[in-house]
Amino acid sequence: MWKMPIGIDDFQKIRDEHYYFVDKTDFIRQLIDEHSAVTLITRPRRFGKTLTMSMLEWFFSIEKEAQSRHLFDGLAVEQAGAEYMAQRGQYPVIFLTLKDIQNPAWTSWERMLSFVRLYFSQVFAKYRYLCQSESIDVNWKLLFQHVVDGVATEDELALSLRNLMTMMQQYYGKKVILLIDEYDAPIQQAWESGYYTECIGFMRQFLSSALKTNDTLDFAVLTGVTRISKESIFSGLNNLDVCSVLNNRYADVFGFTEAEIQKLLGAVDHREKLPELKQWYDGYHIGQREIYNPWSVINYVANDCQARPYWVRTSGNSILQHLLSHVDELRIQMMQKLLHGKNIRVTLDDSLVYSEIDKDPGALFNLLLTTGYLTVDKVLSFSEDRYALRIPNEEIRKLYSTEILNSLGENVTKNTFDDLFDYLLDGEAENFALQLQQILKAVVSVYDAANKESFYHGFMLGMTALFLGKDYTVESNRESGYGRFDLAIFPKEAGRAGVIMEFKVAANEGEMEEKAKEALQQIEDREYITEFQKRGIKEVWKYGIAFCGRKIVVRRSS
Repeated sequence: MWKMPIGIDDFQKIRDEHYYFVDKTDFIRQLIDEHSAVTLITRPRRFGKTLTMSMLEWFFSIEKEAQSRHLFDGLAVEQAGAEYMAQRGQYPVIFLTLKDIQNPAWTSWERMLSFVRLYFSQVFAKYRYLCQSESIDVNWKLLFQHVVDGVATEDELALSLRNLMTMMQQYYGKKVILLIDEYDAPIQQAWESGYYTECIGFMRQFLSSALKTNDTLDFAVLTGVTRISKESIFSGLNNLDVCSVLNNRYADVFGFTEAEIQKLLGAVDHREKLPELKQWYDGYHIGQREIYNPWSVINYVANDCQARPYWVRTSGNSILQHLLSHVDELRIQMMQKLLHGKNIRVTLDDSLVYSEIDKDPGALFNLLLTTGYLTVDKVLSFSEDRYALRIPNEEIRKLYSTEILNSLGENVTKNTFDDLFDYLLDGEAENFALQLQQILKAVVSVYDAANKESFYHGFMLGMTALFLGKDYTVESNRESGYGRFDLAIFPKEAGRAGVIMEFKVAANEGEMEEKAKEALQQIEDREYITEFQKRGIKEVWKYGIAFCGRKIVVRRSS
């Protein structure tokens, strides 16, 4: 029986301890044949980025040459030919992973910088042997020691990576390969915590000094979730090759292909599980390649092929939650289409400017794409960056409710919504009103558009589409009778009751009762139940709902 490498991202450990390994070593051949000076590859979290970077370090590192001789036996890079294996263990390599430089408890740049100072002290300590060489300039040694001792200034830290590369080049007499994993993790944390400007200034200097006009650099590979705009962090770096989820280059390096999935299921004697596995974890398009989520696949196999959302809460998505809390009615309707299995058409710029994230209407879907919550269904126009996007698979469809719930507040749980819709569909207007009141108290202060009918309309549409989409059809602003209803819920199963809702916003709490009755009367006068009658739905609950800030009044008839 194969062991599944859940959470193991050290290439040597996977090979030596005989975990199942999906061979991605052809990536090494591709880099040897034609690498750019600096390559940035963006993929969702848990798509194997750290393991792949570890694989590169174990192959190229001159320090690991004696330990790595057997690790590539029988793998694709060895089969590619002796000329490729001749490159093994021939380069000084620096491998940094920045994914741990993020902590919501860091409320200031000073707190993050303190951790950066400690982290670099530990990383640099592994290279103390460099200071024993007489070939290295004494000034480099002094700066190096400041970092190891944890007393380096912010400016010294910003230049520390370039200094380390210089020392390694002088020591080995060869240019350095630089590998940086999750380069954007500190920047995302800084944006969420309110010190983006300080962090981006530091990271711009830290990365640019190492990557731009640096004669000690052979080549560099960076990975991350998002492509932070060149203007924000890579200004003046003209040798940057960006390989995002929209590009074909290296498309099959991260994540599993169909052939790799079939081989894995054969190895564990579960070939019959392919249709289920495909429904739950396939569906990603990286460039033109079809890709499975590797984290979820490995967990699925390790758990005796039980299908469930394994990707849930694998990482924080505060930016996603922030964006979801600021969407307008149009984008909620687009989310509704996605939850119904349809695609949406958007214009994308796959670079991210954090300082403009609230102003950019495409930022939500850009981030949903890069973080793995959406995938490209088809390319509409390369020249105009127009794409059709969809939810990739069953796992991600189920995760939307979890992430959206997380964005609403700590007092709002899934039980809150389950109860809300039980009351709504059973015609229990008083209990429905009490439950909706609880949700509004937790949510409304987050939004900018409270006390506008479009806000409440969009909010109710988003909730109903999200939680009832499996068993009901939710429609908004559809013509019926002598007008257009606000929101209607049509059961897919015969014999169930339908729901129709009309919303009004009151100028003050004193007129809420009147507005709720007015909304209910509008349903009757304009005969909105006509559409239900056409569909053979005999029982319909009619709700007139008045909003005023966090307050509501609900009136019902049948």
